[in-house]
Amino acid sequence: MHLQNRVDPWGQLKSVPMRGSLMGNRGILHNGSRQIVRPWAGKSWVTCALQFNDIHRTIFAEGSYSELFFLDEATAFAAGHRPCNHCRKSRYAEFKTAWVRGNRPDAAEGNMLVTEIDKVLHTERAIPGGGKVKFHALVSTLPSGTMFEYEGAAFLVWMAAAHRWSFEGYIPSSLQLDHETVNVLTPASIVRMFESGFTTSVHASVAHA
Repeated sequence: MHLQNRVDPWGQLKSVPMRGSLMGNRGILHNGSRQIVRPWAGKSWVTCALQFNDIHRTIFAEGSYSELFFLDEATAFAAGHRPCNHCRKSRYAEFKTAWVRGNRPDAAEGNMLVTEIDKVLHTERAIPGGGKVKFHALVSTLPSGTMFEYEGAAFLVWMAAAHRWSFEGYIPSSLQLDHETVNVLTPASIVRMFESGFTTSVHASVAHA
């Protein structure tokens, strides 16, 4: 059995073979039997490098945070995670600059604490009990990197096209929804960050979808 630690764009934790390109965490979510018992533990939801300083971790070790895995950065952002300011320091710096530019243009970046950003993100991503916050928007208004749901599936907006998400990668889609209003999965402040010029990284399969 695979651990229940693969994250989908709704922020739900699933048990599937595919690991993805990024690791992350939301605190200690598992018990002594390595079973998930809570959807999060704290408001600091981060994405981490799969390897850092040649440290080898025991997944779901007792007393340690629960390691989560993501297909790509776009998936992690949709779920409500942001770059770690330790193992992904340079990416975190890019994220913070762009997030402040897109959401607090009159604020000095140096005065914006990451805990404040985490509080905003938490209100935009999580419903008590583990549900997902969504908002409505026209597909044609969504910047590249944004994910939305349609008929039970998640889609990535990329290069003016919609690409269907899966744990294995992106699947070709002929979906034409430019004038449709959809439920957006990516938190609103992250969407504004994309609009400000930040480009997220995506799984290589998007080039074939």
